[in-house]
Amino acid sequence: MEEEREALAADWADICVGLRKDLGQQLYGQWIRPVELGNFCRETGTLDLYLPTEFSANWVNDRFADRLSLAWKIARSEVRNVRISVHPGRRKLPDIHVGPAAANDHTPQPTNPADAIAELGSAGLDPSLTFATFVTGEGNVLAYNAAQRMAASETPQFSPLYLKAATGQGKTHLLHAIGHQFAAAKPGSRIFYCSAERFMVEFVQALRQNQMIEFKSRLRGFDMLLVDDIQFIIGKASAQEELLYTIDALLAEGKRLGFAADRAPQALDGVEPRLLSRLSMGLVADIQAADIDLRRKILEHRLTRFTSNDVPDDVIEFLARTISRNVRELVGGLNKLIAYAQLTGQPVSLNLAEEQLTDILSANRRRITIDEIQRTVCQFYRLDRSEMASKRRARAVVRPRQVAMYLAKVLTPRSYPEIGRKFGGRDHSTVIHAVRLIEDLRARDADMDGDVRSLLRQLES
Repeated sequence: MEEEREALAADWADICVGLRKDLGQQLYGQWIRPVELGNFCRETGTLDLYLPTEFSANWVNDRFADRLSLAWKIARSEVRNVRISVHPGRRKLPDIHVGPAAANDHTPQPTNPADAIAELGSAGLDPSLTFATFVTGEGNVLAYNAAQRMAASETPQFSPLYLKAATGQGKTHLLHAIGHQFAAAKPGSRIFYCSAERFMVEFVQALRQNQMIEFKSRLRGFDMLLVDDIQFIIGKASAQEELLYTIDALLAEGKRLGFAADRAPQALDGVEPRLLSRLSMGLVADIQAADIDLRRKILEHRLTRFTSNDVPDDVIEFLARTISRNVRELVGGLNKLIAYAQLTGQPVSLNLAEEQLTDILSANRRRITIDEIQRTVCQFYRLDRSEMASKRRARAVVRPRQVAMYLAKVLTPRSYPEIGRKFGGRDHSTVIHAVRLIEDLRARDADMDGDVRSLLRQLES
């Protein structure tokens, strides 16, 4: 048992070297350094990784779970799952060590929540989440422009700014970008970014330690307040009241405020009416789900961050079409695919994407069937359904049949032989030929590309 613990510790040390290079010293020191190895169950292949607080465990789980899981699978094949949770022997309080203090283990840390907030400043912002790394499209351009206005040196026309979006669509990215841009426009400004959960926990901690005066004075000394996931403050009457007073105090002094949530202010149940009116009084900017064009742009932009970005166009198209629930999953899928390819020496391909991203793809795929594809293609080209399995080789029949085979491969998890059987028992090589032919025609023939795009929209709607 002791030997296994030592071996796991050695592997973790190697993994940490790579993470430190990839993430940079600040992010690594703030979030990965506190991770402790827990138990390893050989029967299930599950390794526990512990963090000292619920806040940090959730943060690491949301942003680094896939990366940590992949790193462990490569370092030690028997580790099949990584479980990130709070250390069972620790209190579930928020992390206080951020910014410069996180990079140096010997730097004294704040001992109370009031001092913690004083130390936070703009250091709580993720350096990778800037306007330069945010990709715009039709569904998010309003929120993007509003966020830039909020961050500009000139006084904004509205405050607060309320960003509303479903999970993983970019609202947190914009909040961080606002903070970075404002800090650059007004050097020396004091910026506080936190989640609503963290605000509540620190508020309760200050209340218990009789430090509310210090908590209030320091919190209201910031030039910009950015609160994420505001929906989680629901039902906490005392925290709501304190946030309300803080908003009023900051607005009265011309300070800037930004909030983000997964629903509109009017849809927040359990929020005090006065707080609801403050959240709604500025600009409520909605971020729509990324359409396929934006998802393509996001993937292409993300590829520029890799030194080796040899990802075929068909893989980008496949990911953009298949991973549609949210942008975070989309980018996470691309990161995982490239990391796996680089670490194993395999080329990125459509087959590799299907093999390694099974969980993400299955969660995003609407269960489109080959029968549904055949019906839709026959209606589009005005053919009888029986032609999909017939032996006729007239061009007016063969080309729609090939399109249907192509769509079956793109939109379903079926193998080439399985697809061939649904088209009159054809050989898998016939399906492969059809898929490659349609891919080639789409690149050369605008009419064919238009037909396929129209069929994809019908099938995915």
